[in-house]
Amino acid sequence: MMKPPAASVDDYLAKLPADQRAALEVLRAQIRAVAPEAAEAISYGLPTFKLNGNLVHFGAAARHCAFYPGAVMDVFAERLTGFDTAKGTIRFQPDRPLPPDLVADIVRYRVARNAEVAAERKARKSGARAVFLTR
Repeated sequence: MMKPPAASVDDYLAKLPADQRAALEVLRAQIRAVAPEAAEAISYGLPTFKLNGNLVHFGAAARHCAFYPGAVMDVFAERLTGFDTAKGTIRFQPDRPLPPDLVADIVRYRVARNAEVAAERKARKSGARAVFLTR
């Protein structure tokens, strides 16, 4: 039987072992410092920051913590050396967290990228509307 999803980020963190909870609370604070206007939610069963869509997710598994910033691996590849990465995923151990400056740079990159995508959507929407209104 699957366990019910967490109702909030605090609920998610409360269910974790102390070392993972502490590591993810630090990560959460680092994200919040860079994107204070982002809203917290649970999305895909994971703590998520949302700003013009999903910004970043984070979570814990049995043997590691993870940061899910999306498609940033190519941009930050050199700085991610030594961390276990996969498409959109950076895994780390609670006693070996991600460097704060790296987290900040990734979150800034994601904020900018989400803003670009939102502006493109808005432009397409208003452009389609203008065409419709002129016919």
